Amino acid sequence: MTKHRENKHRENKHHENKHREHTGSADAQQITLRSPAELADAVPYLLGFHPTDSVVMVALHGDRGRFGGRLRLGIPRSPREWPPVAEQLAECLIEGSERRGSRPDGIVVFLCQDPAAGETGRQVMERLRPLAQRLRTACGGLDVPVYEALCLSEGRFWSYCCPDVRCCPPEGTGLALPGTSVMAAAAAYAGVRVRGSLKEMEARLEPWRTSAAKEQERALDEAGAALVPRILVEGNREQVGEETLRLARGLMKRLDEAPRAGRADADTEDDRLITHDEAAAVILGLQDRETRDRAAEWMEGPEALSALRLWRALSRRCVGPYAEHATAPLTLAGWVAWSTGDEPGARVALGLALRLDPHYIFAQLLHQACNEGLDPEALRRCLREERGTRTGPGARGTGRRPKPRPVRPPAARKAPASPAPRPDAAAPRGRGDRRGGR
Repeated sequence: MTKHRENKHRENKHHENKHREHTGSADAQQITLRSPAELADAVPYLLGFHPTDSVVMVALHGDRGRFGGRLRLGIPRSPREWPPVAEQLAECLIEGSERRGSRPDGIVVFLCQDPAAGETGRQVMERLRPLAQRLRTACGGLDVPVYEALCLSEGRFWSYCCPDVRCCPPEGTGLALPGTSVMAAAAAYAGVRVRGSLKEMEARLEPWRTSAAKEQERALDEAGAALVPRILVEGNREQVGEETLRLARGLMKRLDEAPRAGRADADTEDDRLITHDEAAAVILGLQDRETRDRAAEWMEGPEALSALRLWRALSRRCVGPYAEHATAPLTLAGWVAWSTGDEPGARVALGLALRLDPHYIFAQLLHQACNEGLDPEALRRCLREERGTRTGPGARGTGRRPKPRPVRPPAARKAPASPAPRPDAAAPRGRGDRRGGR
């Protein structure tokens, strides 16, 4: 690395960062990252997975460039979306850092994307250069400089900030071999595990693409034809909600009692334990907001794991024209993952939910709270109180459950002003009008 490059990084003050165990241990381990290569290698350890097709931004604080808030977003396919997305990302990271206590002194940007067919890593870098410039301009417009912007593609990285070909050659620089960097050594010592690629994590939540998808779609059609009239015409919404929760509890018990297969086959085994009709009934029942909020109470203790398995399995069953119905189980999967300490899994599930419906309020607030590093205990306490109000002595003998208060995570009071979003679902959405009944 040339003297020019060393001076540049010393000047930018981001060469030394503090990494903390994901378990929340108070014992911090200090790590010094001295080059762009070590910064690039740190990305999966900061997120908990290898990002693919992603914009990653990390806030830096203090003279030593301590790592702060971070966010990830899929790279928009259309370059026309890049200017507004860049402004929103810069604003989100900077304002979120301020709400947590301090404004960032700088930001590091990573653009991670594999080459398309017939494309090289360098071509990916050049194609994404305007996006990198937009992000640098957006952050600079808020008086926070981008210290470094790197493109990671095809096992190499390029810097958008350094013009010196002696340290940043046009052909790029190879990434360190897995497990050989200072960050990898520190992560192994701290017990931090990288879960694989983002694509692999998303694949566990995405709709079936097998021949069974047609059978599941048919079951959803039939369940919708039976449930929607009961809710909208007969006024049996509360009864349908109770039936949905009772069936979901039965499925959780079935999953919990079944022998666990190997990790590679675990999702397949879970899918086999749930029939098409059962999955369809719970998926449609969860489109009701109050039913979904009551299901969110299965967030801790022994039932959390089986609930997470169920929400993942139901997300995979939202096939064909019912893809948007996965927003509810994906949000529940993200909530349970966050509640049980799996922040990477939570971000992936909530990100998929918001990709399906960017205006889904519950997913918006959970995603914001998770990204801002808030403690999920505040929301757990709220949900426990809701359950106690419904099942406590004051609710007994009434023949009905009290009308629940709106459930909001701790970030609700801190959410930035935005156009009024649509309310969450209040009744199952039919195939012809998936946003109906809201």
